[in-house]
Amino acid sequence: MRFTKGDDSKRKECAKRQLQSRMAQANRFSQIPMSKCMRDLCKEEDYTFLNTLGKQDKSPESTCQESECQEKQEDRIRRRLEREQLGQEKQREIEERQKEKDEQWKSHVAELTVQRKTIRAKLDRLREFRDFQKQVVLQDLGLDPDSANETVKHLLMRL
Repeated sequence: MRFTKGDDSKRKECAKRQLQSRMAQANRFSQIPMSKCMRDLCKEEDYTFLNTLGKQDKSPESTCQESECQEKQEDRIRRRLEREQLGQEKQREIEERQKEKDEQWKSHVAELTVQRKTIRAKLDRLREFRDFQKQVVLQDLGLDPDSANETVKHLLMRL
């Protein structure tokens, strides 16, 4: 069977379109990250998949479904963003409460430290006064300051 010039040119055009289509598909698919080994394994599946993408019908039903899917996806994205914002706000509130608690604890510890220091200072003053009182009593009685006399201790306890 002989081919005429018209058939030959049609065949060349068809082959050229197929080659261009495959090149376009290869360019589109090369943008998808994949290892070389995996790309070789999936090449035929890729072409089949890309061919089906190119041949999808744009009927009103499919566009309606696409718009519904897109709306659902936008709603999901919006809800996810809202959840993330709420989570961030809760995290900030928790951190603020923790900071407040830390500050309260630090101020409480500082107050206790000040109280402890004042109590120790009072105790030291009381001891000094007690020693002074003991010396005065011993001098009034004319006793030796180094002697441990029970009557002096008893007398100081009553004061």
